[in-house]
Amino acid sequence: MRVEIWSDVVCPWCYIGKRRFEQALAGYEHADTVDIVYRPYQLDPTAPPGASMPVREAYARKFGGWERADQIIEHLTGVAAADGLDFHLDRALRSNTLLAHRLLWAAEHTGAAGLQSDLKERLLRAYFVDGDTIGDPDTLEQIALNAGLDPDTVAAVLHGELGRAEVDAQLDEAHDLGITAVPTFVFDGKWTVPGAQDPEVFLTVLRRVETLTAAESTGSTEADAACNDDACEV
Repeated sequence: MRVEIWSDVVCPWCYIGKRRFEQALAGYEHADTVDIVYRPYQLDPTAPPGASMPVREAYARKFGGWERADQIIEHLTGVAAADGLDFHLDRALRSNTLLAHRLLWAAEHTGAAGLQSDLKERLLRAYFVDGDTIGDPDTLEQIALNAGLDPDTVAAVLHGELGRAEVDAQLDEAHDLGITAVPTFVFDGKWTVPGAQDPEVFLTVLRRVETLTAAESTGSTEADAACNDDACEV
């Protein structure tokens, strides 16, 4: 089973959704057959490259003031803590994420199995926990090298054009698919589950997609009804 996760590295619900999906996988009987791929989405594609802004300020501008920004940060921090994540949004710096997405593309296409997922985790942690500027090339270089990405590949992304056209095409694909919010989970290119669902929901979807795929291979229609609820539909 292939699961494509459309997300951004400055999206709090994407990090929470990643953890919840991992919890679901831990309880899934055939987790070793699930191929996870991260796809790019930019919450703010207009963010200037090379610049950064405290996330509290970004939230205040977007959501109507400092009080509302603080309420959102407090809520997100509490939700994240319940899923084992130690958010420090007070020091997070909102940045353009295009370079990070290009590194994730490179990790998928040039690295070993699991490298992309590891790099995704490191980028999320850098932003939400450590307060690193994940739009800064030097910071990204260190994160990518620590994850095990080849130095020449890292240089080709950060100082060249590697992955630019491919990531741009995937961003266009997200638009064509009607993805307007992240995270969005696409199972086997057919079934879409938006949002950071509870682990139980993800586990149900994993099992139902498996059942439906098996039914399709045998020509059975029994699984169609099994997947006729909100968990398996856009």
